[in-house]
Amino acid sequence: MHGFEQRWRDVPDFIIGITKEIWEDRKIGSLRTRYAPGLIVRSPASVLIDNSRVIAATMATLAEFPDRELLGEDVIWCEDPDRATSTSDAFLSSHRLVCTATHARPGMYGAPTGARLTYRILADCAIRDDAVYDEWLVRDQSAVVRQMGFDLVDWTRDLIAREGGPEHCVKPMTPENDVAGPYVGKGNDDPWGAKHAELLQAIMDGDMDVIPRHYDRAVGLHYPGHVTTQGWAEADQFWMGLRAAFPDAAFRIEHVIGRSDPLMPPRSALRWSLHGRHSGWGRFGRPTGADVYIMGMSHAEWGPFGTGDPTLRREWTLIDETAIWKQILLGTGQCE
Repeated sequence: MHGFEQRWRDVPDFIIGITKEIWEDRKIGSLRTRYAPGLIVRSPASVLIDNSRVIAATMATLAEFPDRELLGEDVIWCEDPDRATSTSDAFLSSHRLVCTATHARPGMYGAPTGARLTYRILADCAIRDDAVYDEWLVRDQSAVVRQMGFDLVDWTRDLIAREGGPEHCVKPMTPENDVAGPYVGKGNDDPWGAKHAELLQAIMDGDMDVIPRHYDRAVGLHYPGHVTTQGWAEADQFWMGLRAAFPDAAFRIEHVIGRSDPLMPPRSALRWSLHGRHSGWGRFGRPTGADVYIMGMSHAEWGPFGTGDPTLRREWTLIDETAIWKQILLGTGQCE
């Protein structure tokens, strides 16, 4: 890795290593160098600009969850030759991790509940010169809120109030408040990524029959709310419920990575968006007409099993359901 410290073996070692360094080893000040000045961190809940604001957010999270651990499950990555320089290689990584934490102190989530939490995060990081310089992440907020014992809509309504009401609360990420960053790549042209993108596009186009044709019959599924399940029917229900709630929304594949590594199944990582009106019955209940922007991320593992043809054998997909409900509540004036 030209331009990175010699101690890093490869991109996964760098991503998992700096994550542990910051969150568990408490080297929070290292964010001044690990995150480049002017860095943009986009999540469905907000858009943060500059590493100083990231440091503040990190300290607030650790104050509320002092025993938080971040366990790296996988890093699916690709080279970014367009952003490489004479002094440094450049890459885009898509990092999947499991967080464990105890809600031990007051903070953004309210008074401490003592709840022991387990939830996932998916994060895309553009890296160069031994630092992250652009980032997108989705946290499984519905898993956190439900494990604390709260109703998702009631908690989101309370969050709006605690942040100062509809006029002053932190606004979820939308195309209107997003900030263009230096990374403009779309990933790589690996066939596994292309296969994943084609499959998800077909699902969003309403061709649900691709699920039994391209998912393994015993596919392992990991969905928002820290849901772990299996099988065609469960995949159909998740994607049907999401698309049915936003039937006319514009779907876009924003980023695609496919990757094959020794001793691992072929993998793929997608970042995608859904933008439009909450105009249908589905995962989010009665249609409200609210304009909603969804940033989603999906990881997949592939392989031939039984049929001999490669199928999707494991899927991880995250959306932030609290950010969606926040947009619905703000858009319909139902914040009281």
